Amino acid sequence: MATYTRKDVLDEAKRLAEMLSSTDEIERFKQVEAKLNENQKVQKLIQKIKTLQKQAVNFQAYGKHEALKKVDEEIERLQNEIDEIPVVQEFKETQIVVNDVLQLVSGTIAREVTNRVIESTGGDVLSGETGSKSKNKIGCSH
Repeated sequence: MATYTRKDVLDEAKRLAEMLSSTDEIERFKQVEAKLNENQKVQKLIQKIKTLQKQAVNFQAYGKHEALKKVDEEIERLQNEIDEIPVVQEFKETQIVVNDVLQLVSGTIAREVTNRVIESTGGDVLSGETGSKSKNKIGCSH
């Protein structure tokens, strides 16, 4: 079995990232994100929310609880309005898909590394024990 340096592994990770960035899922995400950024209604609503969030921080700092409550309610109303816009819904869906792909890759790498460690030590993949753990196991005395 070949031995790799940390640099080798990181270089390979960069190649994998390049591959991932060209998948259909990531390409779709980029397209939808561009549509979202071009949507003037969405951008205006986001800007209003950011302004209100700054006001909320000030109201909270100065203990103006009633004003804070009203601003928070308006932020929530605007957020709900944004969430109803089809391109926003589409963007959120593509984010979920991309995250699922990344989680799948991450989980696959973690599982394969674990299995290779177990196998290389003469362990049992099904029980999840390395060879050294299996060898040092004390038998059950019932």
